[in-house]
Amino acid sequence: MIVAAQPEAAEAGALILKAGGNAVDAAIAAALVQTVVDPLMCGIAGFGSMGIYKPDAGVHEYVDFHAPAPLKATPTMWADLIEGETRDGFGFILKGAVNDVGYGSIAVPATLKAFATAHATHGKLLWRDLFQPAIRFAEKGWMVRPAVYGFWNDEGSLGRASNHDRVKFTAEGRGLYLRPDGTPRRLGETITNPGYAATLKRIAEVGAEDFYTGAIGQTIAADMEAHGALMGADDLARYEPIRHAPMEGTYRGRRIATNQPPGGGIMLLQMLGILEHFDLKTMGHNSPEYIRVVCETMKRSTIDKDAHVGDPRFVDIPVDLLLSRQSAEAAAAEIRAGIKAHVPRYKANEVPKDTTHVSVVDAQGNCVTVTHSLGMPSGVITEGLGFMYNGCMGVFDPRPGRAGSIAPGKSRFSAMCPTIVFNEGKVELVIGAPGGTQIVMGVLQAILNVVDFGMDMQEAVTAPRFSATSDAIDVTNRIPRWTTEPLEAMGYEVIRNPASYYFGVVHGIRVTPEGTLEGGADPGRDGVAYGVKVKH
Repeated sequence: MIVAAQPEAAEAGALILKAGGNAVDAAIAAALVQTVVDPLMCGIAGFGSMGIYKPDAGVHEYVDFHAPAPLKATPTMWADLIEGETRDGFGFILKGAVNDVGYGSIAVPATLKAFATAHATHGKLLWRDLFQPAIRFAEKGWMVRPAVYGFWNDEGSLGRASNHDRVKFTAEGRGLYLRPDGTPRRLGETITNPGYAATLKRIAEVGAEDFYTGAIGQTIAADMEAHGALMGADDLARYEPIRHAPMEGTYRGRRIATNQPPGGGIMLLQMLGILEHFDLKTMGHNSPEYIRVVCETMKRSTIDKDAHVGDPRFVDIPVDLLLSRQSAEAAAAEIRAGIKAHVPRYKANEVPKDTTHVSVVDAQGNCVTVTHSLGMPSGVITEGLGFMYNGCMGVFDPRPGRAGSIAPGKSRFSAMCPTIVFNEGKVELVIGAPGGTQIVMGVLQAILNVVDFGMDMQEAVTAPRFSATSDAIDVTNRIPRWTTEPLEAMGYEVIRNPASYYFGVVHGIRVTPEGTLEGGADPGRDGVAYGVKVKH
């Protein structure tokens, strides 16, 4: 089974499984198609995290590819430009938007080399075979879907550049994604990208290294130098993804395996550790008390993340303390006593959500969960190459001396938490989500929905969600006012989101005790789940 946020991506992964590819092959092929059909959500010049579980081979690891700051970056370079911070802590507003859009916002591209590493280590089919679906969509065209159209027309939020501004930043972007009158391409229109097709063809035949040190890399470096970017040839040549064991915790007898910092897995494990001290089922799903308890847990984890969690190569993260039973018990006692946590924010604003996800289980039981993104897309497309670069510099803290501060070679925190849940030693959930800082909050609630409330996978990702990454409680518009009014009576500010589906866009696969696969695609995007019959 494969679940992805775009029908084209899920279709591509399903065809790879039918052709005899394994879960790693399918995930990479699907992710490459995502870079074509969701060009502001993700790209080969992006970043992400991939969990890989191969039980027959005794393999369980993560390939993490968090885009590092370029070597030219310094801790103080933007310290005098700060205008504000997003309300949930996902980025800073700077004068001139130097960190948000344009060449200064680009961190080192990480995605393509990570895919090459995962394939070389765990793939089954030929490298070039994985590119064919993406090349086909780039050459023959893909149709603008509702999620893409809505995203292109996003006007930005309280200081952020609009996505329309990102699309029109370069002539390449304008030519690909705007109509002659300057408005975004419309729902149902077909888009071809011959430049990107040519780029993908070269990488498929020559290999990923060409992007970093070969002809493509030289084109990228020349464009960066010509426009005064922080990122350059040395950054491309030095970049390597990181492979490591999963970070693990437990919840209600389950084993939870997720990614290491600077990924969001530590937040997920911390919150589950606190919530294990409450009888959530008795409270009732999405009852006022349930929302209060879970939101106070979210706030405490957010406070600890802001204070302590960053790139472990640069920051001493007190992992044992944050995940200790003693810390969880203390937090649970405060929540039980009605104590409200305070989440500090610097002139708070809103949050973007520019990411995507794939979950795969193959016939041999191999599992892959991969989340990848452009962060806030930079808007930059090098002439002729056809892809947009990440804008990851926007989330670094421009204030020196903090866990998320800028440093050359340092990766910033990401809430990405592709996760596998085991029950009695067997895979139960393969799950993850896009959605900025809300990723971990969405994944948390989907896990609770399955484990505590017995929902199937589609029910678990569809149920109304909420979040608290500031002092306020945010809710989707499907949570009724008779639920939120008691929270307001407790003194909480409740902010109602106009969307029915929000706070992460969760995609997952559940393996039932009988071995049946259940797919769940979040209705907040256009995604699907495909079950695939294959020959063993």
